[in-house]
Amino acid sequence: MIMFSDHLCFKTYAVSRYMTGLYKPYLDEISLTYPQYLVMLVLWENGRMNIGKIGDHLHLDNGTLTPLLKRMEKNGLLSRTRSMDDERVVLIDLTDKGKRLKDKAKHIPEAVQKCFHLDEEKKKQLKSVLDEILSTQSTSII
Repeated sequence: MIMFSDHLCFKTYAVSRYMTGLYKPYLDEISLTYPQYLVMLVLWENGRMNIGKIGDHLHLDNGTLTPLLKRMEKNGLLSRTRSMDDERVVLIDLTDKGKRLKDKAKHIPEAVQKCFHLDEEKKKQLKSVLDEILSTQSTSII
């Protein structure tokens, strides 16, 4: 039997909670939750996208994203419009307020990464392992 302290699920969960906690004070300053910040990162990088593409980037389904996006729209960060080509498709655009927030958030990744105390090589290794795990997500049976 695997000992509790050796379970990868616990380690990844604990690290995820730790990382989210590191982001919290910075995100509180700009009135975003961590999931909202992730959506903003995707939109800042890619511009207008449909909900499905955002979900692909974040590994989230439409049922999880839709209420999150509605709250963000209510807060004036983005707009949701139906595609003219296919009304089943909802397109997400940043508002001016959402675009301006990018400047206020640009220092956050570096500030949080300083808390890890990892050199560049270890960061690259960790990212590689996490990418490998995430790449199995589409082939795994859940």
